[in-house]
Amino acid sequence: MENNSKSKNRREFIQSGVRLSLALALGSVSGLALSKVVKDDYVWQIDPFECTQCGRCATDCVMSPSAVKCVHAYDLCGYCDLCGGYFKPDANQLSTAAENQLCPTGAIERKFIEEPYFEYHIIEDLCIGCAKCVEGCTAFGNGSLHLQIIHDICLNCNECSIARVCPSNAIKRVPASEAYNVKGDFTNNPES
Repeated sequence: MENNSKSKNRREFIQSGVRLSLALALGSVSGLALSKVVKDDYVWQIDPFECTQCGRCATDCVMSPSAVKCVHAYDLCGYCDLCGGYFKPDANQLSTAAENQLCPTGAIERKFIEEPYFEYHIIEDLCIGCAKCVEGCTAFGNGSLHLQIIHDICLNCNECSIARVCPSNAIKRVPASEAYNVKGDFTNNPES
């Protein structure tokens, strides 16, 4: 009789252990799946209306070069001959010579449209996010140039090193569905 009781206890113990293991596994998988469905991924974003062009995006990003790049809101641009985001304030002449350009890496390309209009395109691979062009465009133009975190490049760190040092708190975590807060349309494609 005692042997039968022991075998029942062992059998019940193993069955309850298997049931508990299955329940925990099922609960874990369900919880993980539910969290992916319910939880919206968050990304870092620069609010261009709060950015003060301090230059820290170029120096404090963990990426080298920075994941922050200049974007151009073409619908705000004046297509000026004398662009404050392209030319140095003390430029000797209005030419594309490097000594006249504000961008230290030559990341802004200037194309003639018709007198007196020029179009400006950002070469993303050359841009380091220094904000010199943004500062010039904001001070002397329409403010069509602004900085934005490019999410294809960004590591999306838990604590953004740039956000920690941003003096204007312009960098915030937002749902991925609201990833880019831009001043206007920046979808003008130079190849078209």
